[in-house]
Amino acid sequence: MKPWLGRGAALLAAACLAACASAPGTAALEAGKPPAAQAAAPAASTDQLPAGAQVLREDEALAHYRLANGLEVIVKPDRRAPTAIHMLWLRVGSIDEADGTSGVAHALEHMMFKGSKALAPGVFSRRVAELGGQDNAFTSLDYTAYFQQVPVQQLGVVMGLEAERFAHNQWPDEEFTREIEVIKEERRLRTDDQPRAKLFEQLMAATFMAAPQRRPIIGWMDDLQRMRAEDVRAFYRQWYVPTNAAVVVVGQVQPRQALALVARHYGDALQGSAQLAATLPARKITQEPPQQGPRRIVLRERVEQPVLLMAFKAPALQQLQQPTASDREALALMALAGVLSGYEGARLERALVRGPQRVADSVDASAMLSNRSGNGLFLLSAIPAPGRDGQAVEQALRRAIAEVAQRGVGQQELQRVVTQWTAATVYEQDSMFAQANELGRNWVQGWPLDASELLIQRLREVTPEQVQAVAARYFGDDGLTVAELLPQAPSAAAQATRKEQP
Repeated sequence: MKPWLGRGAALLAAACLAACASAPGTAALEAGKPPAAQAAAPAASTDQLPAGAQVLREDEALAHYRLANGLEVIVKPDRRAPTAIHMLWLRVGSIDEADGTSGVAHALEHMMFKGSKALAPGVFSRRVAELGGQDNAFTSLDYTAYFQQVPVQQLGVVMGLEAERFAHNQWPDEEFTREIEVIKEERRLRTDDQPRAKLFEQLMAATFMAAPQRRPIIGWMDDLQRMRAEDVRAFYRQWYVPTNAAVVVVGQVQPRQALALVARHYGDALQGSAQLAATLPARKITQEPPQQGPRRIVLRERVEQPVLLMAFKAPALQQLQQPTASDREALALMALAGVLSGYEGARLERALVRGPQRVADSVDASAMLSNRSGNGLFLLSAIPAPGRDGQAVEQALRRAIAEVAQRGVGQQELQRVVTQWTAATVYEQDSMFAQANELGRNWVQGWPLDASELLIQRLREVTPEQVQAVAARYFGDDGLTVAELLPQAPSAAAQATRKEQP
């Protein structure tokens, strides 16, 4: 993630932004073939496409295919190490849930580790470990993803395992009853017992009245307590279909050989599956009505340091190839976030942390402008310095934005932002997982798979005048929600006890 797209979230628990990865348990060995009989498939011919497959893109850098069953396949060769990343992406997340079933997408992620027709609960992860690999999964607002990293010769094996549970996930009600308790405890540990995470959750609930971002990805506790096994199964049947999925492979592979493996394993697993005949339900994403005034919430907890969050409604970035005027504004806001806090010693740090009128211990700006709902946020976050309160920090943040709106920014500042972005993009290529993750997220958004290069190009096109214009337009009170975390006042009994102590 680029520095100024998510550093503000460092003030918060990760569970606020994306539900944590599953922690699958262990169980008996896989029924059926022993590990030796499940060796990787031999190299396939690179001359022919699987029956019914389409080439959407194919060059030395990247290949993109669609199988006859609608499953998309994305392959990126990286021959620096004899390993491979295999990911299954589903274009479904908490954004697709209905009220009363919040957290069901994340609950299904957990239950995908709890068995299928051919795999007993817990066997999936044990088999991956036996192959010398590692695996996990994660759920977000927009997507759910499952991944394995294995020696490249075991790629076919993990494809077979993943395809099996994708096509035939099943488990008894007792498994769900046990696992939902795990999820509730996860919520307690990562949100309910973490004041900053709770603050962010309440900020999102106050910021959005109708849009799906108001629901936490892990789910409200009351919804988790009421969730039934059938709710999870129904969500699986609705959304886990090949036309809503993509397999991403990055590693020491040949694209056509990887495609042949995907066609073999996912094609065989889905033969006769009800998922082939299933059609995706209509996506009903409620649009947020215009906000007509500031909203403020205060959370009092047993903390030593207060926290201030300021969320401003902003346009989402949706088109990169032919950006609209709204997209250009989103790009300018991303550049503004970089100017404010995209590097050490950026504007906010100089003005609020290092300046003579120090008001904050830490401060950050984050542009949260990319999701399928079309609702963007610009987040300012800060921890007030000792002796300073949230009001003083809020005023200082407003002055920093007003300075940009009144005086603008320099071309050199924007160039530094693009340089930082470019460097972060290059460094990400050192990780196969980061490459696969980026490809999957671009696919989910419907962006070009090589959107990183295109985004850098678009950022280079942002002008100082555009940054000044968005600073003047999007930081008024009408689209603002402020959330403060304040130390809980000691009770009267506690105060009396202190007075009695010598």
